[in-house]
Amino acid sequence: MNADRTHAHQVAPGGATDAAPDASHDAHQKDHFLQLMFFQPHAIAAASRRPHRQAAADDDYLPLRHVSSAPGDRYTLPVPSAQAPVRLDSPATDVMTDLRRVSAIIVDRNASIDDATRVMTARGVRALFVVDDTRQVIGILTATDTLGEKPMRFAQARGIRHGEVLVRDIMTPSDRLEILEHHAVAHARVGDVIATLRVAGRQHALAVETNHAAPGNEKTIIGIFSLTQIARQLGIPPQQVHDIARTFAEIEAVIAS
Repeated sequence: MNADRTHAHQVAPGGATDAAPDASHDAHQKDHFLQLMFFQPHAIAAASRRPHRQAAADDDYLPLRHVSSAPGDRYTLPVPSAQAPVRLDSPATDVMTDLRRVSAIIVDRNASIDDATRVMTARGVRALFVVDDTRQVIGILTATDTLGEKPMRFAQARGIRHGEVLVRDIMTPSDRLEILEHHAVAHARVGDVIATLRVAGRQHALAVETNHAAPGNEKTIIGIFSLTQIARQLGIPPQQVHDIARTFAEIEAVIAS
């Protein structure tokens, strides 16, 4: 009798193999799926132990464990620190605008400075990359350039109106920009960048990577340092009208304190 029952369990009518093992496998798969769907801790932990490459290869993205907000739960916002976000010995990359993560704002060299000022205002920036017809960077235009005396002096010298001054007329050309190799920036401090800008008498410096395999050792601009931004991140209140000498003086006061 027992043998008959065993035989009946192993062989289905008609001689076909019993489907019980497959059903068990399907049930296990379903149970695993439900565990993931309901964020069972042991299921998530087991899945997290799987090799990252395997998960990536399988496109096996797992939901993060989360809970629903409950009545009576209270939420607050952090109190901003009174200390400056960065210090002089902080990594230089802390004050670099990384153009691999943030889109560079550009302006055509033949645009008027009034148009360039509107772009800066709309995008909330104080500097634009000037490009030519092939979108190669040929210079930088800053808010100091457009709002300072430079356009007025240029217009008076040429006998034209202020609105006729073009970006190319007052920009800082690329051959006069301070260039910092990325490998040097990676090991520099904020104070090192400030010292570089002070010696050069500049308010901007570019971090570049050189492609030695490209014709003419083409350089890719991967970041930009702005004296105004550095001052702001050091906790110095922004100026309504940017004055590079005053900004350096305020930074030096921070250094001395």
